Amino acid sequence: MNADVAVENTSAIALWNDPTAPVSARVDALIDAMTLEEKIAQLFGVWVGASDEGGEVAPHQHEMEEPVDLDALLPTGLGQLTRPFGTVPVDPALGALSLARTQARIAATNRFGIPALAHDECLAGFAAWGATAYPVPLSWGAAFDPALVREMAEAIGRDMRSVGVHQGLAPVLDVVRDARWGRVEETIGEDPYLVGTIGTAYVQGLESAGIVATLKHFAGYSASRAGRNLAPTSMGPRERADVLLPPFEMAIREGGARSVMNAYTDTDGVPSAADEALLTGLLRDTWDFDGTVVADYFAIAFLKTLHGVAADWADAAGTALRAGIDVELPNVKTYGAPLTEAVADGRVPEALVDRAVRRVLTQKVALGLLDPDWNPLPAALDATDEDDPSALRGRIDLDGPANRTLARTLAEQAIVLLSNDGTLPLDRPRRIALIGPNADEPTAVLGCYSFPQHIGVRHPDTPLGIELPTLRETLAAEFPDAEITYARGTGVDDGDLSGLAEATRLAREADVTLVVLGDRAGLFGRGTSGEGCDVATLALPGAQQQLLDALLDVETPVVTVLLAGRPYALGRAVGESAAIVQSFFPGEEGTRAIAGVLAGRVNPSGRLPVSVPRGPGSQPGAYLGAPLAHASEVSSIDPTPAFAFGHGLSYTRFEWTDLAVEAQEAPTDGEFALSLTVCNTGKRSGTEVVQLYLHDPVASVVQPVQRLIGYSRLALEPREARRLRITIPADLASFTGRDGRRVVEPGELELRLSASSADPRLTARVTLTGAERHVDHTRRLHATILQEQTT
Repeated sequence: MNADVAVENTSAIALWNDPTAPVSARVDALIDAMTLEEKIAQLFGVWVGASDEGGEVAPHQHEMEEPVDLDALLPTGLGQLTRPFGTVPVDPALGALSLARTQARIAATNRFGIPALAHDECLAGFAAWGATAYPVPLSWGAAFDPALVREMAEAIGRDMRSVGVHQGLAPVLDVVRDARWGRVEETIGEDPYLVGTIGTAYVQGLESAGIVATLKHFAGYSASRAGRNLAPTSMGPRERADVLLPPFEMAIREGGARSVMNAYTDTDGVPSAADEALLTGLLRDTWDFDGTVVADYFAIAFLKTLHGVAADWADAAGTALRAGIDVELPNVKTYGAPLTEAVADGRVPEALVDRAVRRVLTQKVALGLLDPDWNPLPAALDATDEDDPSALRGRIDLDGPANRTLARTLAEQAIVLLSNDGTLPLDRPRRIALIGPNADEPTAVLGCYSFPQHIGVRHPDTPLGIELPTLRETLAAEFPDAEITYARGTGVDDGDLSGLAEATRLAREADVTLVVLGDRAGLFGRGTSGEGCDVATLALPGAQQQLLDALLDVETPVVTVLLAGRPYALGRAVGESAAIVQSFFPGEEGTRAIAGVLAGRVNPSGRLPVSVPRGPGSQPGAYLGAPLAHASEVSSIDPTPAFAFGHGLSYTRFEWTDLAVEAQEAPTDGEFALSLTVCNTGKRSGTEVVQLYLHDPVASVVQPVQRLIGYSRLALEPREARRLRITIPADLASFTGRDGRRVVEPGELELRLSASSADPRLTARVTLTGAERHVDHTRRLHATILQEQTT
């Protein structure tokens, strides 16, 4: 059918609406019937907010964009609806009705009846009013538990689907390279294997619920200079290939992610949004990714305004489209009239538009949006609900008991006990001095992409929508017989020292002092952690270190508790605190989890996903560094952390014994087999995390001292032992060689079975034999670790 011929109104179903026809045939027929304007309309979104009265959504008036005329756009169609639930507070049921009514209008207004794809944020839970606020991704990494993260993501996905959302903008797969970066809280950690396995589990959970998972930010965002948001990235192709890309590779290959979002940054002068070699050459031609690439918000316009690689909006649109970005978000800016004009006058080939719209429509067909029985009402609503919208308020619960149980379990597993002189767990203290800016603050458990911190702060008269007990409240419940006195001491970042005298007085009168420090999540300088909240050093914000030091000067034992979005240098507390409990924004159940750890009801099992620095100014300083990135005689700066990646203590003890190596040698296409026994030698149940690191002492290019290649959580009862049998393919020793290809080289290796990157317990020295072997993206990615009960 020619593009300028109207669609005929016949009784026969159109090919693109026929669910029995092949997807490719349906999409081809639709593209052939569309005008250029109709095709381009599928390549952009419009930022909207759902109505709390159940009416249609309203375009969001964002300060970076001019208002959008939705009435003028809809006759040609619309690709996406941006954040209908994550823009203003709205009751979930009324928001679902608002979205459904808007979708019905969109489908009725364009010639082909194509609805929009609705996306929202879901970084630490569905970012909607009243939805569960789970721990942030850095806590997922601390849990070292992919199965639990997958379960959480599936629950998030079900909630999103229940109200009509199709796509989630998560997970963040950026590997931390500099903890000064404000978005550390959004990441999973500083090791690519940990990030890859946990991130892939999240993708699997989200996709299993029918939500399109979006991997971000592709690629290099977290490697910006000095940890500054959007700053240029200084890294070579080898660092990119071996550190930053593997999590994306794994999540596409094993997770089935259907969308990727570009990074804002430029690498060696090439912005990711303009990088055809990255977005098409690697992502599609090499990795065979067949989903959609969506622009990070405003990234295409940034090619002109921030990067200076485009002369005008049409140039920006053509550059991004050629590179491989299929959808402009959050609003139409460059992919509207500028792109239409550029195609019409021959500056941009229409074939590029067809390529992008084919991917978009293929995804819409797969989601059932073009099927004849498509219904804009989500499963949580029915047709009668439209008659009385007011009766819907409160109908949909996005924070039910099952969600909260999941949130609490993950929060408990993610808490890291950094140090303990025996003070913890607390043994029925009579008087507790509770001090610090985060001790009595409800939102201290939330990251910057939680709804209350991201959107709710702009609506102070609207209730939070979820229960957020403070640590002061949960401690009172956990220790009902104790007298708990409270003083703020100082603010998170106000520098106010006027409360120190009261704080120290209360500490002197107590049996134990709990000082609760850390961050306030926010955006672009409104917090101490979060997007755009980068820092110059890793000193605690404001006057918190002075408060901590003043309390350490008192003879009362001090337990330091951190509710933070990044690791901080703790100064004297490293050696002088009776105990240190690290929590990374643990979500709505976080304070109950912390109280449980302090009381001993919960045995801590979290492990650090990022190193905790000894000093505030030794960044960047991830464990994953070459020999000269660590302490050496040639530099007066010692970056050795106070607590290493993977570190975490328990209230019980574990013994690792009986290492056996089946063969000391294996060919470069072979594998090694190891086994060891882990026993809980303490008096209470607990969980050990066995970490497997690879050390390659001699290679053709400089290698990190060690890197994580496997891990396993073992929950053991007192005196219980398990035998771990580990198979390690030679592929895990591969790295990017001098010629840019991934290679497995013969030579000696060390396989370190460790409790952290600084605590090897057992070491196997093995040798790869034979010729060099090149591998690609189909290589084996995992060791196999099996747990066997021992007698």
